[in-house]
Amino acid sequence: MKNSVYLLAIILVSLFSCKTSNSSFSKTDKPIATKGDTVRIANDALEYEVIIIDPGFSSWLSSRALPRNYHSQSYLENKNRIWISEWNSRVLQPQRYNPNLYEMTINYDSNIDYGYEVNYLIYNYMIYFQNTYKQKLFGYVPIR
Repeated sequence: MKNSVYLLAIILVSLFSCKTSNSSFSKTDKPIATKGDTVRIANDALEYEVIIIDPGFSSWLSSRALPRNYHSQSYLENKNRIWISEWNSRVLQPQRYNPNLYEMTINYDSNIDYGYEVNYLIYNYMIYFQNTYKQKLFGYVPIR
């Protein structure tokens, strides 16, 4: 069976279509869905797959993320391990954290070398997520 790493942030349609007047997002904070908002990386040799679905992430990645190789792979892995651990903790506490934001756990094994690109995309998604949805998973979060 294929081991998979899934980073699936479901399009938060229900969050954006609510008719409440107490929205925690200003109009400028809402991601704008663009064509190609799904980022997917797969490697059959290592049997993993990363899928990121979130409106606006692709355009954010191309316009705001630091360039590849700015951080080392070990730096990205360490940040991902910490942030994903907190993410998974929040998935298990739907009464405390918004279950529309934390819908499913991320299967990230720090003993597996996923390579630079996978860690780069996960790291940048975590920054995007925290800044866009006003969440703080742990420690310093760059504002971009």
